Amino acid sequence: MTKTILHIETTTNVCSLAVSRDSEVLLHRIDREGHNHARVLPLFVDEALRFLTDKDLKLDAVALSKGPGSYTGLRIGASMAKGICYAQNIPLLGINTLQLMAVSARESALAAGCELLCPMIDARRMEVYQALFSSDLQEHSPVSAQVIDENSFLDELSHARIAFLGNGSDKCSEVISSSNAVFLSGVVPDAYYSVQLAEPLLERGVMEDVAYFEPFYLKEFQATVAKNKVLG
Repeated sequence: MTKTILHIETTTNVCSLAVSRDSEVLLHRIDREGHNHARVLPLFVDEALRFLTDKDLKLDAVALSKGPGSYTGLRIGASMAKGICYAQNIPLLGINTLQLMAVSARESALAAGCELLCPMIDARRMEVYQALFSSDLQEHSPVSAQVIDENSFLDELSHARIAFLGNGSDKCSEVISSSNAVFLSGVVPDAYYSVQLAEPLLERGVMEDVAYFEPFYLKEFQATVAKNKVLG
């Protein structure tokens, strides 16, 4: 059954929105000017809702990039997404932000001969939010907060070629020197790629509880210098 989904992404300093129907992106907007989400997102949403009205399309769900990422950005995106879901009585779909980044970079990673993808979002100092995904986008290691140094990912890089991507990977390129490390530049979380993750969730009925939904902040953690350790 054909479904129309509104996709929202606000986890970093880039804000984006997309409207999809039956796997096709009908509308896409993105702002790369910095932390303007509180101003830009309502404009994007208003345009999207007018677009749906003009096309006589009914919105079936909202897909929100749920983190990890910027606390403020996550709050803005969650507030908007929940408001739309409440107003239209439609489900909320939660999208793993790091997996979303892996989707957008998959073709480039495969072209570079990489078996694993490691999306990274800058946290602070030498810390990043990261996860590992296989080339078919299955989770290889879960989302964690990690301090990056020259010993990071040594075991993984000894067995596989890894594509590092996202704004957190910039700091890694300074300390990770393995020949199996590939650094892909310019990759940001983008709502355009959310459709590949959102539609299967909607088909399987994997939805968030709108009333109790909270973004995945991964804010409070005690980062270690250990390799790929999940932190509580």
